[in-house]
Amino acid sequence: MSVDGEVRQLRTESDEPGWEVDPDDEWGVAVIATVGRQLKLRREAVGMRAGDFGKAVGYGEDLVYKIEGGKRIPRPEYLERADELLGAGGLLAAMKEDVAKVRYPKKVRDLAQMEARAVEIGVYENSNIAGLLQTTEYARALFESWQPAYTPEDLERLVAARIARQVVYERSPAPALSFVLEEGTLRRKVGGTMVRRQQFERLLEVGRMNSVTLQVMPMDSGPHSGMSGRIEVLKFDDGTAVGRSDGAFNGRPTHDPRQLRILELRYGTIRAQALPPRESLAFIEQLLGDT
Repeated sequence: MSVDGEVRQLRTESDEPGWEVDPDDEWGVAVIATVGRQLKLRREAVGMRAGDFGKAVGYGEDLVYKIEGGKRIPRPEYLERADELLGAGGLLAAMKEDVAKVRYPKKVRDLAQMEARAVEIGVYENSNIAGLLQTTEYARALFESWQPAYTPEDLERLVAARIARQVVYERSPAPALSFVLEEGTLRRKVGGTMVRRQQFERLLEVGRMNSVTLQVMPMDSGPHSGMSGRIEVLKFDDGTAVGRSDGAFNGRPTHDPRQLRILELRYGTIRAQALPPRESLAFIEQLLGDT
């Protein structure tokens, strides 16, 4: 195929993994249906056939029809190119933000929205390194270990969704973030040597941020209130909060003030028993040197 004097291989479904619409995500289905309908109306308004449009943007005709029919999530570059070709004046390109959100599972999207509003985030982890601290390769190695196994498409979607949440570090003003990680989460060999080294380097990078407090709970510490599982507490600027713990209230998110006080007490006790931030970073540096 020749486009602008160059030979281009048209993208097909097999080239676009992980960009299907989740049928259980009503908002997502509605967004992608609206975007697809606008793309089709704009294309037909300029008298361009689907096949010709597909060649111009580098997509196969079948994939163009699926996108216009709300069955596939268009990539950002697809919307940008379509906006130019169809003379949409930025209207199609402006849909990229909502389309990007739809790509991620609803429960992850809901969590990311809460993190984006939070002024304080506190996380204790005893099974693996907290998601907001993970590198791409660490997250991929972690998801690859889960059973039943994810398809390659779902795997990449989950990894992308987890890493996308880390935009929280780019907020201004930055929220106050605190993390307590069990020593075992650092010693567990998730991925190969380079994956672990990069993960330790990421922990040191984040742990040195002014808005972040990172602590390690040493394995030789005594029993503490976090041994029943992960704890998360998010506080918002309107005075409200939400918390969750694997070992309390059936693991469900709670907004109840009484239950939140219990989680805050447990988290505060954990922080008091963990290594201080400076010692924690020194410990991670030692692990990096030994890897």
